[in-house]
Amino acid sequence: MPLIPDEALPMFENAIYFPMMITILENDRKIIESGPFKLKAPYLKIIEDALKLIRVESKQTNIYLTRNRMKVIKRQNDGTFTEYTFMHGGYEEHRRYMNLRLRNRTEELISVYFAMVEC
Repeated sequence: MPLIPDEALPMFENAIYFPMMITILENDRKIIESGPFKLKAPYLKIIEDALKLIRVESKQTNIYLTRNRMKVIKRQNDGTFTEYTFMHGGYEEHRRYMNLRLRNRTEELISVYFAMVEC
């Protein structure tokens, strides 16, 4: 039986993925701003709108983690896996995520947020 409740896992994973998405989209924004795009505004608007949504949800996640005395600590990255420690209720659980899975899931989530801002 895991020491971390199943309902807490999505919040822990949000704390992993939201910062990744923010970093990627901020870097992409810089590339578009300085790149040879003829029409930058539409791309920048999609990125900015997605960043706004992600930042709001990231803040809500951080508030939830703080209120419930939960913490995520990024440990080691061996090139193939990244290890995280999830702390909750005096317990620690170590989880290893394949970097390819982290990348693919981050890309998937960015697509979800882009779809949300297009509406």
